[in-house]
Amino acid sequence: MNEFWQTLLDIFLDSLFDSLKVLGFTFVVYVLLSFFEVKIVNLFEKHKKLSPIIGSVSGLIPQCGVSVVASDLYIKDHITMGTLVAVFFACSDEGLPLLIGAFNKMSLYAIPLLIIKMIGGFTLGYLVDLIFKRHIKDDYSDVDEGHIGCCHHDIDDEENEPPVHRHLIHPLLHSLKIFAYILVVNIVLGLLIEFVMGGEEGLSLFLEKSKWLSPLYSVLIGLIPNCASSVVLVELFLDQALPFGSMLAGLCVNAGLGLMFLIKSKEKIKDTLIILGILVVSSLIVGYLTIALTTFII
Repeated sequence: MNEFWQTLLDIFLDSLFDSLKVLGFTFVVYVLLSFFEVKIVNLFEKHKKLSPIIGSVSGLIPQCGVSVVASDLYIKDHITMGTLVAVFFACSDEGLPLLIGAFNKMSLYAIPLLIIKMIGGFTLGYLVDLIFKRHIKDDYSDVDEGHIGCCHHDIDDEENEPPVHRHLIHPLLHSLKIFAYILVVNIVLGLLIEFVMGGEEGLSLFLEKSKWLSPLYSVLIGLIPNCASSVVLVELFLDQALPFGSMLAGLCVNAGLGLMFLIKSKEKIKDTLIILGILVVSSLIVGYLTIALTTFII
């Protein structure tokens, strides 16, 4: 009984710690956005041709808060679907620091990982915007209609607000809302991983079953919006229990908590399903191509 409650406590503390990291990151981002949000929004809208590249580079930052902020900007119609896909595809969550921090020859794989995710991210982003060009044009708000910032305030008329509201209260309230949502998600997922899948060891055994099925398994695990999924994928690769292509597939589909944050927007359900399908298919293609190249060519 004591062991059971200790496990619950550990899950709660781990979830709280992960959520607090996101809270700190998103708060800093939203404080910065409070000063530059109008300029950033106008930059994305006036220079949409560069948006997927900007999104892909931003997604390389090893913090799931980036994908959360990107999802929020997409919900507000500040960035295109292709830009959001670029961010998601390039995102590596907590797995990248773990890979680099190994400080051995396996750490060198971080270089092709970053290159593939960055180039693949903006390439995929441009393709998505090209294919869904009509859809995006119909759904996106015009610049003249104004924009809603955090806590649903009008950022085009924010100069009338006291600075403390604009640069502190709004970002804090918005970050706390995200924190509360993410904390609940982390706790639920932590319980599922521990009691349904047998913890991280259970995930490891699940992924080690087959080399050619491992990209599919990795993608399924990568879809879990929790840092544990990216950490498990990288740890298995470092232990040479998972091919590089499989780890790559799992990390390409792993968008941190950004996808979960996007799902809660009822107006974007259709878009979310499209984005999810694009991420899954593209990640599987990249994963299997990488395994084929490393197996039959290299």
